[in-house]
Amino acid sequence: MRRFALRRLDALSAGGWLFGLLFAALSLTPSLIPRDVIVQGILSGCTFAAGYGVGVFLEWLWNFLELRWPNRRVARWVGRLCAAACLVLTVAFLWFWTGWQNSIRDGMGEAPLEATQPLLVALVAVLPATFLIGLGTLIVGGVRVLAHWLERRIPRRVALVGAMLLVGLATATIGDGVIARGLFFGADRFYGNFDRLVGISDPQPDDPLRSGSAASLIAWDTIGIDARVYVETGPTADDIAALTGKPAQTPLRVYVGLRSAETPEDRAALALAEMDRIGAFDKKILALIMPVGTGWAEPAAIDTLEILHGGDVASVAVQYSYLTSWLSLVSEPDIGVETARALFNAVYERWRAMPPERRPRLYLHGLSLGAYSSAASTSLYDVLSDPFDGALWVGPPFASAAWRSITANREPDSPVWKPRIGQQTTVRFANSGADLEGDAPWGPVRIVYLQYPSDPIVFFDWSLLYREPLWLSGTRAPSVSPLLNWYPVVTFLQLALDMALAQTAPIGFGHVYAPQDYLDGWVAVTLPDGLTARELEDLKAKLTRHGPRGRIDGGWFRSAR
Repeated sequence: MRRFALRRLDALSAGGWLFGLLFAALSLTPSLIPRDVIVQGILSGCTFAAGYGVGVFLEWLWNFLELRWPNRRVARWVGRLCAAACLVLTVAFLWFWTGWQNSIRDGMGEAPLEATQPLLVALVAVLPATFLIGLGTLIVGGVRVLAHWLERRIPRRVALVGAMLLVGLATATIGDGVIARGLFFGADRFYGNFDRLVGISDPQPDDPLRSGSAASLIAWDTIGIDARVYVETGPTADDIAALTGKPAQTPLRVYVGLRSAETPEDRAALALAEMDRIGAFDKKILALIMPVGTGWAEPAAIDTLEILHGGDVASVAVQYSYLTSWLSLVSEPDIGVETARALFNAVYERWRAMPPERRPRLYLHGLSLGAYSSAASTSLYDVLSDPFDGALWVGPPFASAAWRSITANREPDSPVWKPRIGQQTTVRFANSGADLEGDAPWGPVRIVYLQYPSDPIVFFDWSLLYREPLWLSGTRAPSVSPLLNWYPVVTFLQLALDMALAQTAPIGFGHVYAPQDYLDGWVAVTLPDGLTARELEDLKAKLTRHGPRGRIDGGWFRSAR
């Protein structure tokens, strides 16, 4: 019976179990975002399956190259001992997992996990591991069947390689071309219908200056739920006056939905016409805002700008997608670029034609995928003769070409998570609003990148699969766990999952940016006049007391997403 059990163990892949358990153990180590039991179980199951696949492949490659162990009996027992050691390591890491997760949660001010929960992680991990290994086994079986058929016509090893290529190509085509695209199409349809139906009974705005009102050029039923939050909320003149203690105006907001016009150019033209209708170019500040994938425009970003300038602000946003930002980022990151360029070109040409002494100051803004699109909306070479005034780009995604280029050209002694660009006269990076304080001189254009070191949407990279990221080497950001280490494949999967969880972090961490940091960012970019340093501090304190996730007594500040 004992020999039979050992044979059955050897019939399974020793290399697969070895690497599977090792990867599962390493997946329990901390990353950027804390994980609960279910999420950790899914991650551990996926990493076990990935490790199992790596181990099986290496074992197959060893045999394919016709390599042999000097002593097969000794090799068998060495394999068993290594697998047992990895099992012990996995159990030990499960024991430490709660403490590791609580160290991240404590730094973010979250409640700790219960000590008994690691036992549930292993149970949850079984399902994804079984599914993925079963899927892999099915693919390997297909390779074997096809290779056996090809052996009748071509040499055995050529047949095997050919079968691997054909099955791999078929799997990739079905996975990416059919399944993945089908899922993205289904998600797009779902979010599109959700955007259309939710809030369909909301009454049309009464204020003629609001998009979607009876006087508006934009039909109310063409802008969805996220757009309506942007249109209908925000500080009034009275709200701003109560916060600042000074007279204020009511800000102007324009929003064009994805269903408001057929093409990006048509939507940009519609936005420009609506801006002319309400007198947006008569304000002191004009902000071009690219929303995130769903069309959401972050209230904390817009509200703080309007408060700083006493309501003398007009802003315009144009929707380009229904998908959430991280889905758009991995499927079609350039989806918003065409819309951003169309909006910028339309507004910039009108703005440029105005007399300099009469035109508003022009700023760009975007969060997440909106920052990606906004940064790609124009080339600096096209506006050098008459540049816009500045930009505040928050949580720029790792795929942003502009962000990657600027970061790569940082001063050598500055870390990748907080680059220093030349004399910092045009571009500055900040991990918090406090990083922007100081008397260093600015040039005529002020661009601020606000990014949290714990934001995986900023610091994920496809090369994590095989290479340690620069933000883990050298000086490490204070908000990144000292226990976070890079492991091939494992860290890639950890950060990929962190991207999906980025907005579950408490405010001030991950991809959830705090109103106070937005406020400091706009102060640095727009240099508001009429507010003393003491008044700015009082204003920041009021925002803090009202709470980052909504005012207790109701009012203008809406929940952040």
